Amino acid sequence: MIEFRYDTQLLIDGEDLDEDVINQYFRDHFEGDSLLAVGDDETIKIHFHTNRPWEILEYCRSLGEIYDIVVEDMDRQSRGLKG
Repeated sequence: MIEFRYDTQLLIDGEDLDEDVINQYFRDHFEGDSLLAVGDDETIKIHFHTNRPWEILEYCRSLGEIYDIVVEDMDRQSRGLKG
């Protein structure tokens, strides 16, 4: 059984982005694991496993333009199906 089903990945383009602030916001507000939020003050790459990917997308959109969005169902993948 996978605790956090959706592998959520995306890029954020914005201004004055701070990966430390974004990391802390994720830890304080979202349930999940395997967090990666890295980049610079204009572009941040997000990788996060969660059961509520729409919350991640909403938050990231509040920071700037989001693109290269991928949400994969790891439960389906573990059963040999397309994610």
